[in-house]
Amino acid sequence: MYKQKRIITIQDISCLGRCSITVALPVLSCAGVETTILPTAMLSTHTGGFTGFTCKDLESEIMPIVNHWMSLDDVHFDGIYTGYLASGEQIKLVMKVFEMIKEKNNLYVMVDPAMADNGKMYPAFTDDFSKEMKKLCEKADVIVPNLTEACKMLDIEYKDGVVTKEYIEDILKKLYDFGVKQVVLTSVVLEEGKVGTASYDGKNIEYYFKDRIEGYFHGSGDVYSSSLLAALLKGLSLKEAVIVATEYTYSAIKRTKDEKTPVRYGVNFEEEIPTLFKLLDIK
Repeated sequence: MYKQKRIITIQDISCLGRCSITVALPVLSCAGVETTILPTAMLSTHTGGFTGFTCKDLESEIMPIVNHWMSLDDVHFDGIYTGYLASGEQIKLVMKVFEMIKEKNNLYVMVDPAMADNGKMYPAFTDDFSKEMKKLCEKADVIVPNLTEACKMLDIEYKDGVVTKEYIEDILKKLYDFGVKQVVLTSVVLEEGKVGTASYDGKNIEYYFKDRIEGYFHGSGDVYSSSLLAALLKGLSLKEAVIVATEYTYSAIKRTKDEKTPVRYGVNFEEEIPTLFKLLDIK
């Protein structure tokens, strides 16, 4: 008998500006995945490109919500997907959530260690935060860091611009040694004008690239991780899921760029949903 997949996504809600839960929920839902949310904070806008935003920390609500779920006999979760977490304390709580829910469910866990880009930690974090994020990644089945995040967790030099395959493959193998099953490394550049992904499942290393679109596009990482998880939950291989996520994210960024949408509002993934349907063969 067919059983719809149900996952929990743990990250913040930015009420304006497409990122975090406001990306994960619609993308996964459109792919047919029932998406339960566990918000860590509520912001009036995301923090990139906006000033004067409000923020309500919801850390105190996390355990009461999960405890209620655990009291319900008929609740089953197939996976957990974490994105932006605001503090080391939140990471510790999320690791506790993993253990609580794993006791009752056979979980597939994806961690997007959203904390850094372009060689630097996000303004809210210090380098010490990456040590806590590494502990969370060690609890995952699949991790989706960009190159900066990978280097921060591994405490190795970040190299900007074109890098070698040897550099990337060393990073992939070190990330795999966290104890995960699959690694997807984004923001990989092996030649000028191309950017893409390197993935590793313990046996095969695969690359997939697209032409670089100049600019910085808020929320594109959330679009990528959400569509990657959707593809994996649909039963696609890691290689196939990377192609789906890359093509969908690229199409959303290209539409945003072509339409000259203000980038602080995030990428226009909504009007590219038909592209995702086609990539996932959803009728």
